[in-house]
Amino acid sequence: MLNRRVFLGAAAVAATLGIFTTSTSAQDRTEVLIDGSSTVGPISEAMAEEFIAENPDISVVVGISGTGGGFNKFCAGETVISNASRPIKESEKELCAANGIEYVEVPVAYDALTVVVPNSNTWASSLTVEELKTMWEAAAEGTITNWNQIRPSFPNQSLVLFGPGTDSGTFDYFGEVIIDGDSRADYTASEDDNVIVLGTAGTPGALGYFGLAYYEENQDTLQAVAIDNGDGPVLPSAETVNDGTYQPLSRPIFMYVRKDALAQPAVASFVDYYLSDEHRNLITEVGYVPLPDEAYALVEQLVDAGITGSVFSGAPADSSVVALLETAVNSN
Repeated sequence: MLNRRVFLGAAAVAATLGIFTTSTSAQDRTEVLIDGSSTVGPISEAMAEEFIAENPDISVVVGISGTGGGFNKFCAGETVISNASRPIKESEKELCAANGIEYVEVPVAYDALTVVVPNSNTWASSLTVEELKTMWEAAAEGTITNWNQIRPSFPNQSLVLFGPGTDSGTFDYFGEVIIDGDSRADYTASEDDNVIVLGTAGTPGALGYFGLAYYEENQDTLQAVAIDNGDGPVLPSAETVNDGTYQPLSRPIFMYVRKDALAQPAVASFVDYYLSDEHRNLITEVGYVPLPDEAYALVEQLVDAGITGSVFSGAPADSSVVALLETAVNSN
């Protein structure tokens, strides 16, 4: 098994310093530049590591600046692939259009957005969707500061929140399906999920959220909170994502590929490698859940045909990935 824990730390350093890391001997390689979501980053880095081993003349460089930051670079023509933990926004579509950037929308996996507390927490094994909203909504700012305000049986313990920053697609998704409005701002925010991991694990009374892979890499210091949407508490896992019971925090995650870049052999080869059924074990290995085979077959049709635009943007959060992809394929 590849050491993905190394990636999670190294990528965080690269993102913090604002640089991409690549070997000094790679100056004569063809570069495939990727940036965006820290949630999708571990998948892209795992794919890149294996792909480069088989294609040493190609350098795949994966940066992490958050979904929003990635789209800013992508729509400015600075990258050829943008990792995203949510669909592209209208403002980002407009920016891409203004710069003549056409893109193919490629869902790559499912994620289970995971709510976590430190292992020292002995009371919050589960929370309802409404309790999460009470913690995180804008009205909670400066007023909901203690665990016993969430549930009377919880202890008189300060509530300390850690979460993604506003450039994060995970922040956007959580706001849509949990808060249904604006988030409170008085929490420790970062586009780097490792900051959220360390802050939550090291702070009594803390709670944070991020993608499933970061929880699975840090179970020695964190515990996942089961989420109750009205049908009983459910923990995040591949099984509960696939059977549809981990709601509303299951979601597809994406990469967006510039249409013109698909004419470049290096980019086309990497995208084909990413979508190949031979390499889906890497998705599982880094802690995410592969889409159904039917979905990947439809995505391959989209890529091969160069069908541009977004069918996920504006669609309900619980929409069927396969149904949306069928709409995209059949409308062109």
